[in-house]
Amino acid sequence: MALPEVPMTIGMTSSLQGMQRAETQINQVAQYIAQGPSSTSAGPEGDIVDLSAQAVALIEAKNSFEANTSALKVSDQMTQTLLKTIR
Repeated sequence: MALPEVPMTIGMTSSLQGMQRAETQINQVAQYIAQGPSSTSAGPEGDIVDLSAQAVALIEAKNSFEANTSALKVSDQMTQTLLKTIR
């Protein structure tokens, strides 16, 4: 007897979307650091990248990615437990 397909849970979907948002944020910060600020945003010291703000953004994105990864793992464990129970 084949088991019915188990649809992706809302928790898994939310976790995956959160991971995608974190990845997008990481890519945006990396691109900003690599390109540097535009000449219109230069301060009195000239063209500078606020590395402390970018570091904070990277840490926030990393923490978000890790939290969503943990939630996805828990959701997967719950699904596996459910499947074992059905069998």
